[in-house]
Amino acid sequence: MFRDGLDNRGGRPIVRLDQNGLTANAPIREDTMKLDAAGFTLAFALAAVPALADDTIKIGYIDPLSGGGASIGEVGLKTYQYLADEINASGGLLGKKVEIVGLDNKTNPQESLIQAQKAADQGIRIITQGNGSSVAAALSDWVTKYNDRNPGKEIIYLNYAAVDPVLTNDKCSYWHFRWDANSDIKMAALTNFMKDRPNIKKIYLINQDYSFGQSVQKQARAMLKEKRPDIEIVGDELHPLLKITDFSPYVAKIKASGADSVITGNWGQDIALLLKAAADAGLQADFYTYYAGGAGGPTAIKQTGLSHRVFQITEGVPNSAPEAAQKWEKDFRAKEGVALFYPRAVNEMRMLAKAVNQAKSDDPKALAAQFEGMTAEGFDGDEITMRKDDHQLFQDMFISSFGPLDPGAKFDEEGTGWGWRKVGVVLANDTILPTTCKMERP
Repeated sequence: MFRDGLDNRGGRPIVRLDQNGLTANAPIREDTMKLDAAGFTLAFALAAVPALADDTIKIGYIDPLSGGGASIGEVGLKTYQYLADEINASGGLLGKKVEIVGLDNKTNPQESLIQAQKAADQGIRIITQGNGSSVAAALSDWVTKYNDRNPGKEIIYLNYAAVDPVLTNDKCSYWHFRWDANSDIKMAALTNFMKDRPNIKKIYLINQDYSFGQSVQKQARAMLKEKRPDIEIVGDELHPLLKITDFSPYVAKIKASGADSVITGNWGQDIALLLKAAADAGLQADFYTYYAGGAGGPTAIKQTGLSHRVFQITEGVPNSAPEAAQKWEKDFRAKEGVALFYPRAVNEMRMLAKAVNQAKSDDPKALAAQFEGMTAEGFDGDEITMRKDDHQLFQDMFISSFGPLDPGAKFDEEGTGWGWRKVGVVLANDTILPTTCKMERP
C-alpha cells in the first residue's frame, strides 16, 4: 500500500494517473531530473499529490477515542476496521481499498467539527459517527453547509448510532442517513413490551442531560401514560453526560423511591457505572435500557445478580441470530476480542458496498441517490429499508434480557458466563413512525 506520496518499495515519491497518461503509483524516473526548470516544477507538483487519492476509499470515523466515551468509541473503530478488512479481502470496492481513518472527537460537538474539517482537508468524502446525538446534530448541520459551499466536493454522513428523532424530523438533511432506530421507535418497542408486565408498578427515570436523554425522558412519560396509566413515575432524573464517576447518590434515590423498575437511555460509562452502583447498593429493580450491553455493562449486571431482570432494545441478539450471523460474530470476537455491539455498523457497510457497486461510483451524490429507498438483508436476516422521505432505516427490533446462558447458547459477554436471551421482537413494519422531515434536495 502507498502512503503519503512514497513508494513502499523504496521510499521514492510517486505520481498519479492524469489525463495525459502518467502512470498511477509509478516511481519517478531518474531521467525526470533532466527536465528544464518548468518541467521540474511540474514533476515536483505531481509528486506532491497525496497518495491514495485514487486507489483508496477513505471513511472518517468521528467518535470518542479518549475521555468518558472512549470504551465504546474504540469498540466501534475496531468494528469498522474489521468490516473494511472484510471488504478488502473480497477485492475492495470498484477495485479500491477501503481505509477507516479514526478521528477522536472526545464526544464534543465542537471538536467533532474540527475533526470533520480535518477529514475534508484530507479528501475524505464519507464520514461515520454514532456516539452522541448532540455531536450528530452538529455534524449534520456542518456537512449540509459544507456541501452548499463546496459543490463537487460533497461529503456524505452515515450515522450508525445517534438516535435523537430530530435528526430525521425537523433537522433532517439530504446528506445524513441513519442506520439505528431512533429513540422514539425504541421507546415504543420497550413500552409495548412493558405494558404487558403486571409486576411494573413504580418506575424511576434516569437519563443523560442532553438531547437524546431528554427525548428518552419525554417519550417514556408520554408512552407509559398512554399504554399503562396505572404505573406511577416515582422519580425523574437528568445528570451530566459522561461526567459522573459515582452513581451511588442516584441509586440511593432510586431505592428510597420504592421503584420496582428503572428506564434509562444511558450509554458508555454512564450505564456501566450506574449498574455498578446498583450492584454495590443491592438495588432490586428491573432495568429497561437502550445500551446495557455496552462495554462494562454485562460485568456490572452480573455483579447485581439481577438474572434476566436487565433488558435492552437492539437490532439483533447474538444467541438467537441466524447461523450465518453467529458464524460472523464468532470470527469477529476471535479476532477483535470484543462482542459485536453494532450490528447496524455491519448493515451500514454492507449497504455502502451495495450503493458503490450499483452506482459504479464512490461519489457522495451518487451514493445518496442509491441509499434512498434501498432495501437489503439485515445482519439478523430481516429485510431492512432506508426510507427516502427522511433517511431513517427501518428494521426488526429485539428485546433481550441478560442472565445465565441458556442451553446451546454460544455467546457469553465479558467472560461473565451470562448472555443475552431474546424475549420479544417488534417487526420492522410495526416500528414505522411518521416524519416531519421536509428535505431540501440538491
